[in-house]
Amino acid sequence: MFTGIIEQLGTVDSIAKTNTNLTITVRSSLAKELKIDQSVSHNGVCLTVENIDNDTYTVTAIDETIQKTTVGNWQIGTTLNLERCLSFNGRLDGHIVQGHVDTTGTCVNYIEKNGSWEYTIEFDKKFAAFIIEKGSISLNGISLTIFNITLHTFTVAIIPYTYEHTNMHNVQVGHKVNIEFDVVGKYVQRMEGLK
Repeated sequence: MFTGIIEQLGTVDSIAKTNTNLTITVRSSLAKELKIDQSVSHNGVCLTVENIDNDTYTVTAIDETIQKTTVGNWQIGTTLNLERCLSFNGRLDGHIVQGHVDTTGTCVNYIEKNGSWEYTIEFDKKFAAFIIEKGSISLNGISLTIFNITLHTFTVAIIPYTYEHTNMHNVQVGHKVNIEFDVVGKYVQRMEGLK
């Protein structure tokens, strides 16, 4: 479980395909603080640390993850937002993020404002029930607030700190992002559907 508050950026150092899996080596200063079997969010995708070697560590993405996230688009040099799992001895600064990506979305508009940036993301309208005005969402693992929602788009505003310390500054029109909808909203929607 995560909070959507990014700790570090990492870079894809290598990718190897084995059957339908991708083994990904990530270079980050965070590597020396990790341990084997630890969960780490990579652009919002929860992956397990399998090996650590100085300033790199290795994770594996299985076919299900590759099909439902942007992992299959990662290349050597891709910048990743990294967050270690939530520690229950601190504050929850973002919102509850599981690292279980629901779908991907596409950036369809980008506006640079005087001191902030706005991104409009298009997604499959079958997920429209999971978003509400001023609700929480995770984009590439970043906890953000939604506004200007439609049946298939929403907008998020990015403050300067987030812009500089995450990979949102790399997102351009046409780029895909990982989306995880608010888990509380998903449970409410499920309970309503069972009535």
